[in-house]
Amino acid sequence: MKYKKNDIIKIAIDSPAAAGAGTLAKSISKHYNLFYLDTGKIYRFIAHLKLKSKNNFSVSFLKKKIRDLRMIDLKNKKLLSDEVGIEASIISKNKKIRNLVHAFQVNYAYNPPKKYNGSCLDGRDITYKIIPDAEFKFFITANIKTRANRRFKELKKIKKNITFNEVLKSMKKRDKSDYSRKLSPLKKTKDSVLINTTNLSKRACFLKIKKIIDKRLNN
Repeated sequence: MKYKKNDIIKIAIDSPAAAGAGTLAKSISKHYNLFYLDTGKIYRFIAHLKLKSKNNFSVSFLKKKIRDLRMIDLKNKKLLSDEVGIEASIISKNKKIRNLVHAFQVNYAYNPPKKYNGSCLDGRDITYKIIPDAEFKFFITANIKTRANRRFKELKKIKKNITFNEVLKSMKKRDKSDYSRKLSPLKKTKDSVLINTTNLSKRACFLKIKKIIDKRLNN
């Protein structure tokens, strides 16, 4: 189908941690002028809030904090820590929190700021829960050691004494939690295109996805 000017493009991406989905989503969003939302970072932001404000943390407290995207600091380097990542996986199982974040994500997916041509969201349940009718769906993955090494390099910049084995262990724990949770588990849908980034450069991954999108947009 050819897209009309008034149509918005919706791209949904699911992936395990450190598979490269965020980098790809940012590149795709920039190329097609799409509003990009890293949904995993939202859960990490909430986890960071919980760890920082244990005594004050509640759903009502959270509502005030994530009412507006501008209030969410997604660039905070502390969000990358293993402690925050594990806590994010735990709170993502909380139905009340998940419903709150779900409504927030759906709103931005279907109502991106007017200056954008559409939206691009990446996370764990985007393809079947947040934007089930997305025109483009991708499942980005890579082998566990490759993903652990990528995260290790990120964390090494802010936590000098961390070891690769610590990161690998943490990532295996996170994968198990993401894939096995009862509420919105990570899974590949039948209509999602699988992209394995293990042996592909960032540019190669981008071009692979771009080719799929361009073919659909121009037919």
